[in-house]
Amino acid sequence: MSELKLTKVTIYTDGACSGNPGPGGWGAILQASGAEKEMSGGEALTTNNRMELMAVISSLEALTRPCAVELYSDSAYVVNAFNQNWIGGWQRNGWKNSAKAEVANVDLWKRLLIQTEKHQVKFIKVKGHADNEFNNRCDRLAVAAASKFK
Repeated sequence: MSELKLTKVTIYTDGACSGNPGPGGWGAILQASGAEKEMSGGEALTTNNRMELMAVISSLEALTRPCAVELYSDSAYVVNAFNQNWIGGWQRNGWKNSAKAEVANVDLWKRLLIQTEKHQVKFIKVKGHADNEFNNRCDRLAVAAASKFK
């Protein structure tokens, strides 16, 4: 039996919020096979963490078949949830965090888990507002999307 060869995709994401909560936006750049796609969206009343999650979710949902994804984010919240397996602990504890409180944004975490089951996703932390060209572009996309709700 031959192993399915997954398309390699690189994704950069970022979220932004003017006030927290406040108008927010997210941006993503998807790169595969020499092609590139920019995406963005937002909400009138949201939080920065929700926009960080929506950037990741929306970009993964845009993939039309299972892919091998390297996903770059400046959100320690998102990256650590997977790389430090916070999400596994949250699930085992009935979506309660270490302080026994309800995990914030459970609706989005569950939506993201569906995508991480479809795709092989490697989460990579980048420094925000620094020298990563693609993260900076995502930030501009997110800020522009948020500004539509001011």
